[in-house]
Amino acid sequence: MDNATRSERSRNAALEAAIAIIARDGPGRLTLDAIARESGLSKGGVMHQFRTKEAVLKALLERQMAHFEEFSTRYMAKVSATSANPALATQLATVREAAASPNSAALALVAAMVENPGLMSLPRDREMKRVAAIKAEAADPDLALLRWAAARGLLLSGLFGMSPLSKEEHQRLFARLLDDSQWSALERPAKPRAAKAARKRA
Repeated sequence: MDNATRSERSRNAALEAAIAIIARDGPGRLTLDAIARESGLSKGGVMHQFRTKEAVLKALLERQMAHFEEFSTRYMAKVSATSANPALATQLATVREAAASPNSAALALVAAMVENPGLMSLPRDREMKRVAAIKAEAADPDLALLRWAAARGLLLSGLFGMSPLSKEEHQRLFARLLDDSQWSALERPAKPRAAKAARKRA
């Protein structure tokens, strides 16, 4: 095994250990010593990969973002030619995927936010761009944003154990949010003034 492969394995082992600690003991118990014990690596081996706890949290955040970015890219490619609202459909499907993922991974993101709110600037910036894309394509931007916000509410309520809904109900509601035909009758056309301004900008 070459050094690069060994280093990558150590890095992944440390991150998986960090997720396990967060899920079992909470983010407050995450330390480099705890990661070393959990992963079977030496503390020096952990510190070779991550100098600080913040570096571990940042790496967890970046790994989760990369995972869902890849999912979003694949989904967008699949629906871009068939959906009237591909940006919205992609974000709804991505949130549904996050809701179906093990909570330990999502808890790692919460831990990153709690420990260092500054780490959340990158995902927040990406969300702003996604919201802009959703609004730009929608016949009724407010309705599109309500669907997006409802999906995120389902995700967060499930993550924090606050949802009284079953998994089946969650899946059924996500399916309804994704179904444009369920919402087209509720769409309000864009206001004439807004439409006129849009034509001028074009």
